[in-house]
Amino acid sequence: MLLLRLAFGGLMLLNHGMDKLMHFSAYESKFYNFMGMGSRASLVLAIFAEVFCSLFIVLGLFTRFAAIPLLITMLIAIFVAHAGQFAKAEMAVLYCSAFFVLLFCGPGKVSVDGMMRG
Repeated sequence: MLLLRLAFGGLMLLNHGMDKLMHFSAYESKFYNFMGMGSRASLVLAIFAEVFCSLFIVLGLFTRFAAIPLLITMLIAIFVAHAGQFAKAEMAVLYCSAFFVLLFCGPGKVSVDGMMRG
């Protein structure tokens, strides 16, 4: 579970979340407008999931709760933003699978959550 958390949480944070955070203005105009919230609001929610929730996943802190926004973000990417384009949605499917495992199995023993349980 530690390896799963570090790999998928770390890659999401570094490759996707930090990129969106650092290039916010470039993404803002072209980001997917989910449910009419506006591109900016959709981008802010994606950044929250991909930066803060990914960091929680890596630490193993509130892991099951942190997996939920990431799952929602990946499901939107799969079924809405990249609908019908499997080649573009492939990474989102892999991330979604990993976050589902973390949601159902938890963070494992080597985590902040595991240490708090004792």
